[in-house]
Amino acid sequence: MTTPVTSGAALTVDRREGRFGEVVLRRRGATYEIIANGCFLMDTSDGRSERLLVDAAYLALDPPPGGTPPALLIGGLGVGFSLAHAAAQPRWGRIAVVEREEAIIEWHRTGPLGAISARSLADPRTTILHTDLVEYLTSSADRYDALCLDIDNGPDWTVDEENRNLYSPAGLAACRDRLHPGGVLAVWSAQHSPVFEDALREVGFTDVRTREVPVARGVPDVVHVARKPA
Repeated sequence: MTTPVTSGAALTVDRREGRFGEVVLRRRGATYEIIANGCFLMDTSDGRSERLLVDAAYLALDPPPGGTPPALLIGGLGVGFSLAHAAAQPRWGRIAVVEREEAIIEWHRTGPLGAISARSLADPRTTILHTDLVEYLTSSADRYDALCLDIDNGPDWTVDEENRNLYSPAGLAACRDRLHPGGVLAVWSAQHSPVFEDALREVGFTDVRTREVPVARGVPDVVHVARKPA
């Protein structure tokens, strides 16, 4: 997610009613924006935060030299920056993306966001999972080396009430359980959250730390990073 662009008039490209409410794709000049339930989520103006999310997770891993490339789960397809960045790197192995909004998936497969994601969607390592992230985390037996989550404006500013379950003790425990020993959880946030850091430690994560992403104005975006004990 990125700081919204405010210059110029916004043109609504598509508007859908889904299971979780309204989702809108807007264009402001050459920039596309995703709005969910009236809440700005992200746009295509930058992408530094989304790239840092993926890089911070990888750098926190300790993959053995010459070993199997780590498996990555991205929570939230968004405008596609995180997926495109991961798929551009041969150091990642299997890449799964969980996205609950069918409209967002279609905007990538057949719409204007394909300009960002077309190559990564065609990558044989990539799988798109059309499902709710919390439901997937709590019901799946899949395991990953890294989880990169970017479905809200952070643990303290969720798109809807249901998403709060992700940051609850049960939701964070589900994230932990989807990771291999030594795996890494990285969570994007619009602001630093000491309360969230404490919650990560309480469910058993270690090496909890925060990486900042400078923004043009206001407080920095951050990526919270934590490790599952080996």
